[in-house]
Amino acid sequence: MPKPAFRAHKSGLRTIFASVLLASLAANPVVALDEPPDEMPALKACEKRLCTMVLDKEPTGSDLQCDVQKTWAKSSLEGGKDKGVSWGFGDARCSVDLKLERKDIVAALTKPKHTVRIPAHEVNCILEREGEIKPVKAKLAPKLTFKDGKADKVWINLESIDGPDDVKSTIWTAAKLEDNLGIFHRPMIKSINKFLYRQCAKRYGPDGEEATAEKEKKDKTKVASEKRAKPDKTADPPPKAKAATTGP
Repeated sequence: MPKPAFRAHKSGLRTIFASVLLASLAANPVVALDEPPDEMPALKACEKRLCTMVLDKEPTGSDLQCDVQKTWAKSSLEGGKDKGVSWGFGDARCSVDLKLERKDIVAALTKPKHTVRIPAHEVNCILEREGEIKPVKAKLAPKLTFKDGKADKVWINLESIDGPDDVKSTIWTAAKLEDNLGIFHRPMIKSINKFLYRQCAKRYGPDGEEATAEKEKKDKTKVASEKRAKPDKTADPPPKAKAATTGP
């Protein structure tokens, strides 16, 4: 699944995506859907745009818009069996055109209290069920409340879902249990705040992984350039030109 350099299944965009895509349920390991090669770069680019807004807290500028998708192995959809919800299907892949207003992101991080209401999103998914790939379509409008710059509560607000009956029942039950009883609430809130206050700085801050990697790249380029420009003292000196002779 995701490469070690960008573990989106554990943090980062997974946090926001999980809120939009109904979070984690339970399962046993099976792999049916391979992660497309362009999936992780797109998620990483979206995460970088979001983290830049989070770190800069600049109220003016473009809003966040990312057309992204995420693939989950069945084994990663864990966390619900002990709460009365089981994921009896295989791998899943969902795509969404994610939109967040910059002013909402900045207000959530800077105001004493703020509510982020994500506009209704249509989420298109496919999942492995009884050896076949089945489509599932959901519409949801998540809401997050913030206090003193940190996420405090989250609601999935599932509005509709279309797909096989057993899939609809499972997802609808999980969404309603979460919104009414908060069965996944604490880990979701913890993950959101970890992403906003630790992962963004770790990856994209002034001393973060990306800045460090860029500096190392520039340093290597500079050393290589200086080495090419510096004469090689170990090389044999060029032969001396013979003195010109004149005739008798």
